[in-house]
Amino acid sequence: MGKKILLTQEQIQEKVKELAKLIDDFLVKNKRDENDIPIFIAVLTGSIFFFSDLIKNIKSDIIVDYLKVSSYSGSHTTYNVKIQKDIEIDINDKIVFIIEDIVDTGLTLKKIIEFLKDRKPRILKVCSLLDKPSKRLVKVRIDYKGFEIPPEFVVGYGLDYNELYRNVPYIFIYAQNET
Repeated sequence: MGKKILLTQEQIQEKVKELAKLIDDFLVKNKRDENDIPIFIAVLTGSIFFFSDLIKNIKSDIIVDYLKVSSYSGSHTTYNVKIQKDIEIDINDKIVFIIEDIVDTGLTLKKIIEFLKDRKPRILKVCSLLDKPSKRLVKVRIDYKGFEIPPEFVVGYGLDYNELYRNVPYIFIYAQNET
């Protein structure tokens, strides 16, 4: 069965480099001194490939940490966002970037932003590879956006269906009869 590829590996890598350049430009302008090292937080598990490729293209010094959340079962959101692993680094008065794979309903990102804002970062920015605004249930700000996509369920490049397809280097539209 053929897969409907939405974004090729080449398109993704080109966009990753573009986003990294924009973020680097922001960091150069907003860094107070050499001790003001920004913190990049990967939202596990879906963002691992995007996060890894993005930070390899960031020229500024950075610190990385991880936050694990869950809100999906199969191809459907549960609308119940749970924090499964907290960050370990103090983000008070720091520049913080949340790195997401996809924003659809906005519920997960809203919860993450609220969760991290309580720790008083100086600047809190969001970078997401994919944006699915047609599925949005709550308003959230995405400062650095890779691609706006249609309201299809997508997998590959870290995105999964029941933990499958994360290792596919491109993003494709998942059809229920593919397993």
